[in-house]
Amino acid sequence: MDLTHATWRKASRSNQNGGACVEVADNLPGVVAVRDSKDRTGPALIFTPTTWRAFVAATRTPR
Repeated sequence: MDLTHATWRKASRSNQNGGACVEVADNLPGVVAVRDSKDRTGPALIFTPTTWRAFVAATRTPR
């Protein structure tokens, strides 16, 4: 998948101290990409918008 036009932003729950940082690009048609901000040239996970919303909702649900 070509991610050259992805606009990456740091996830709001990422660690502000430089560790455990996740970046999300949701400006691409039909996909949401997620990557490790410490490895910007490394692999990215690709989700459908529906799957991404379900994942985010599940992580917000208190256990």
